Amino acid sequence: MTKSKEIFERSNYRIEDSVGYLMARARSRLAKSVDLEFTPLDITHAQGCIVMMLASGRYATAAELARELYIDSAAVTRMVDRLEKRGLIDRMPRGDDRRVINLRLTDAGRALAEALPDRYVAVLNKNFVGFTADEVDTLRALLRKLLDASAAAEAADKQEGK
Repeated sequence: MTKSKEIFERSNYRIEDSVGYLMARARSRLAKSVDLEFTPLDITHAQGCIVMMLASGRYATAAELARELYIDSAAVTRMVDRLEKRGLIDRMPRGDDRRVINLRLTDAGRALAEALPDRYVAVLNKNFVGFTADEVDTLRALLRKLLDASAAAEAADKQEGK
């Protein structure tokens, strides 16, 4: 694999102009807006993410959630504990391996998952005022491209033993 010309240089690096910094700040601002929107529901942005991820059917365990969200398993366990205490999630041993605990939304959890997209959409509409639909599509495409490049770099690092 040939390396492309590097587009970032140390000589002109400034934290406030860093793409990573700007993405982190944007994510933080969106998360804060979601937290405010979710206040009446008595859940946090992070808890809402877990509810939505379980509702998607693509994730079933705390370990899968931790890997996807890139947060430590203890933090996920604490969030799951809170959601379980509120009656939104049930823990169930997996039939073929009792050491693995599947997470399942309760009826109340599924009802919450149905209500959350309207609130997420409200936050996005509030925060993307001034953007055109084409600009949002471009941003989405660029973020997917970044995720794909990051996954490829991670796979290459694993292959090289890093």
